[in-house]
Amino acid sequence: MTPAVLPRREIRRTGLQLTTLGFGAAPIAGLYRAVDQTTARATIDAAWEGGIRYFDTAPHYGLGLSERRLGEALRNWPTDGVVVSSKVGRLLVPRTPPLARDDDMFDVPGDLTRRRDYSRDGVLRSLEATLQRTGLDRVDVLYIHDPDEHWREAAEEAVPALVELREADVVGAIGVGMNQSAMLARFIRETDVDLVMLAGRYTLLEQGAADELLPTALEYGRSVVAAAIFNSGLFARDDVPDTATYNYGQASPDVLERARLLASVCREHGTTLPAAAIRFPLRHPAVASVVVGMRSPAEVDRNLAAHAQHVPDELWADLEHRGLIRPVR
Repeated sequence: MTPAVLPRREIRRTGLQLTTLGFGAAPIAGLYRAVDQTTARATIDAAWEGGIRYFDTAPHYGLGLSERRLGEALRNWPTDGVVVSSKVGRLLVPRTPPLARDDDMFDVPGDLTRRRDYSRDGVLRSLEATLQRTGLDRVDVLYIHDPDEHWREAAEEAVPALVELREADVVGAIGVGMNQSAMLARFIRETDVDLVMLAGRYTLLEQGAADELLPTALEYGRSVVAAAIFNSGLFARDDVPDTATYNYGQASPDVLERARLLASVCREHGTTLPAAAIRFPLRHPAVASVVVGMRSPAEVDRNLAAHAQHVPDELWADLEHRGLIRPVR
């Protein structure tokens, strides 16, 4: 029997629909520590069985391992309604001499390295390699990956190349993914992207994107995907341990204190910190989906349970009253 699918929201003006909880496929490619093939496959399968139909990957993740593992799993599912996003901007090229381990966060052999390339040729080469690794004949969503220091090339070369691919129906929607909100707002204002992926900047802890990006997305009729909504693990559990991480490093005492206060208020309202962290970005009308990285079937189950958990409106009013979050406008 086909499992029930999670609620969906449309990427504006594209017709594509994302499940409100998306699967971030960096961890299954050995982010920080290795994940074996059997566990990776079981994790992807658990997400599909749980009703997730939006899967986000990138060449950067595990030097192509994420794309290969996701593509292998996809070949065993009905593809109707499944949305896959990947990224361009980092070409994978041979590393000479090879390293025993990748030097950029992933526990995989370092036989390849990443080369930044936001040119038209780089976009086309990157997409061709993605299609080969995944075994797909098209990608539903293609993002420009982290063009922070490359605005001109990304805006003047990468975006027009993506527009051509969209018009040729090789991709369904085009966008940009970054860890900052200001340049994403500029991409919406000045280029023909359909959506943006914002990592870590619209969460229970940080709402800077509410100043410019989210109002701009609404004004221009574009969608936002909120990623890294646990702020690198800070909000991943009901209780916040001393070892909790924030922005890929050890959380400071001040951040731990604030996270624990948020967790305490959640408990007062009969819910949990992960449930509130998932639900918070989805309250904004510009946000189509939240993407959470998952490395095991147990993590998938926890995230699905948190996504399904009731979060009372009174919680948001209380958090606003205490000055812990900003109102949604």
